[in-house]
Amino acid sequence: QVQLVESGGGLVQAGGSLRLSCAASGRTFSDYAMGWFRQAPGKEREFVAAISPSDYRTYYADSVKGRFTISRDNAKNTVYLQMNSLKPEDTAVYYCAANVADRWALRIGRYEYAHWGQGTQVTVSS
Repeated sequence: QVQLVESGGGLVQAGGSLRLSCAASGRTFSDYAMGWFRQAPGKEREFVAAISPSDYRTYYADSVKGRFTISRDNAKNTVYLQMNSLKPEDTAVYYCAANVADRWALRIGRYEYAHWGQGTQVTVSS
C-alpha cells in the first residue's frame, strides 16, 4: 500500500507557473508508475501526465504538452508536475496517482491507478 500527499497548488495569473509535488510513503516508490490527473467542476477527471517507475519515460495529454513537465525523484519518494504558461482552462483539482508497474511502463488511464492522493486546487485567473 502507498499513501500519496499532494502540495503546491494555489492561485496564479494566466501565464504564470506552479510546481506541484506528490510525496509517497508506505512502499518502495520505484515500484510505482505515477500519474497526474485533474478534475474541473462539473467535468470528468482527466489524464494530465504520467511517468514510468524507474525508466523515467513520460507521456502527456495534448492539452498540456510543451507546457507541463512531470518528473520524479525516487530517492525522495516524490513526483513533481512543473506547470508553465498556465491558462484559465487549467483550473482544476489536481490529483496524483500510483500503481505498481514494470520499470518502463506508463499508465494513462484513470482506471489503471489503484492509489490516489487527496488533491490540490490550482486556480488560474485571467
